[in-house]
Order: sequence, then C-alpha cells, then structure tokens
Amino acid sequence: MTPIEAKKIIERADSIPLYLHAYAFHLNMRKERVLPNDLLELAKQKSLTGAKIHVEDGETQSLCMMNDSELIAFGEKVKEYGLDLKIETSSSEAKAIDKAVDIALKTKASSIRFYPRYEGHLQDVLAKVSADIQYIKKQYENTGLKFVIEQHEDLKSYELNRLVEEANFANFSLLFDFGNMFNANELPLEAFDNMKNNITQVHMKDAVKVPEGKGFGHRASLSGKGEVPIKTLLKQLICLGDDKPQIESFGLEEEVDYYAPAFRFDDEGDNPWIPYRGASETPMPVEGLDARLEKEINDAMNQIDFIRNLIQELKEEAKLVLNR
Repeated sequence: MTPIEAKKIIERADSIPLYLHAYAFHLNMRKERVLPNDLLELAKQKSLTGAKIHVEDGETQSLCMMNDSELIAFGEKVKEYGLDLKIETSSSEAKAIDKAVDIALKTKASSIRFYPRYEGHLQDVLAKVSADIQYIKKQYENTGLKFVIEQHEDLKSYELNRLVEEANFANFSLLFDFGNMFNANELPLEAFDNMKNNITQVHMKDAVKVPEGKGFGHRASLSGKGEVPIKTLLKQLICLGDDKPQIESFGLEEEVDYYAPAFRFDDEGDNPWIPYRGASETPMPVEGLDARLEKEINDAMNQIDFIRNLIQELKEEAKLVLNR
C-alpha cells in the first residue's frame, strides 16, 4: 500500500457506498419469501447506501409486475428510507431496456445495469451490442439515468472497454463483477487492470474456477472461501479516482452455488462462437428447501460483515503506512 492509497482509504473507508443486492436472496425471491420491499427494509436496517434490484426479482411481486401507482409508492419508500435504488435487467435488447427504464423513472432509480445474451460469432455479437448501446443513448441519454454494462462471462475486458469508449455516451460505463471474468478466460486482477478506467459499479462475491477444456467456468462460494483476491480488489477499487471516488456502488452479491460454464477458450481463434445463455439462475434444492433458504439469508448477512471487516482492516493498514 502506497502513502497515496493509504490517504484515500482513510478518507473514503467510512463512506463506501455498499448496496444490498437482490441476487444474494435469489432463491428466497423465487419462492417469494423475500420481496422487493423486504430488501429496502434490510438495506435500511444494515445502514447501507441502497439496493440493487432486478426487474423480475420476486416473481409475481416483482417490480415488473407492479402497476404505476405501486412503482411510484416503492420509489417514495426508497426516498423515505434515505436509500438509492439501482435497477437491473438481463438483456441489452430494446424491449428489456424500455421496460427497465420505465420502472427506473417511476421509482426514481439512479441507474440501470444490463448485459447482452446474444448467440453468434463474436464480431456479430459485438456489433449487435454496439447497436443496442446506441439505441439506449438515442432514447434515454437525457433522462438523467446512468447505464452500466456488466462483464457477464462471455465478453473479455478489452472488448467491453471498446464498447464503452466507442459509444461516446457520458452516462455509460462498466460494472465489474468479481468472478465473471473466469468464464471469459481472464483472471480477476488482470481483468480489473484492463477495465479500471471505465468501471463505476461493482458486484462483490467469491468464486472458484472450474476447468473446462481450455477455459474455465466458475462456481460461486462463500466470500473468503474462493479464489478471488477480494481484499486486493477492494483496496484498488476504493482507490480509483483522484479528486473523488470513481466507484459509485459496491453491490453485495453473495451467490453461493451459482454456476456458469466456460465461454472463452485458449484455442478459440479471433472470432469464436458465443453460445446463447439464459439469465442467471442458481439451482433450487430438491431437498431441505427451508434450511437452504435460511442459509441463503444468513450468507447474505454474513457477507455484509465480511466486507465491512475487510474495509476496517484496510483502514488500519493505511494508518500504519502513514504513521511510519
């Protein structure tokens, strides 16, 4: 840790924008045991900055199933609790973006996360995603909403950088997930270093690599039990930005047992085939459902403490650096 990093950590450690992430409660939300309003209660109880909620989280009680008055009331509750709301959708296509924007504007959310799920040769996929980004820019550049594209297992860091940099869209940037680069055959610190100038949001989790041919899938694990250098990434992310922090949200996305296959390989060539992929989903247990649902909630709560403890460790280390 350098003195400049130490100074930034001490200045920023107590105000890091931590967000409750709905996927940490994925199984409970699919069973409607945890609903969007519950996430706001938890975020308030845990003194978090806000919540990140997918439009479909909560099934029949999800944001995309709410009518206009319900969405407005939800947004008022967000404001009443002093929280920020970030909306997520699992597509870059116009129909999905239009729906997410409608929800975001009615709830007064601040941003929308999306990721592409196109099948095809890489260059064709990139062309489609680029066109989707231009659609978002043309339709919604002046709404005040920010848009982030997540590095979601199939595109490499430099490809995502190019999409952002060529878009010429001030309110468009990257969301960095701690484990998704494994599937694109990259490592966390390597991917971070490539993407760091364009990252504004983060999903924090741990994972282990799963060798598959000449690439890797990943299986999410308890934070601190996988192969992701969480503390190192946290330090570097906190230190991004000179005059003010570059990262606007750190999403707490514990997702134990989530699995995603390899998408990119050592021997893939310069225009590989990108297979279709469904939206992210963790397998529902066949037996012991109640215990698993309880464990998921406990895991999510424990991750909040785990990350906060790491932040305090970094703060103490920073003090030692400056007191040498």
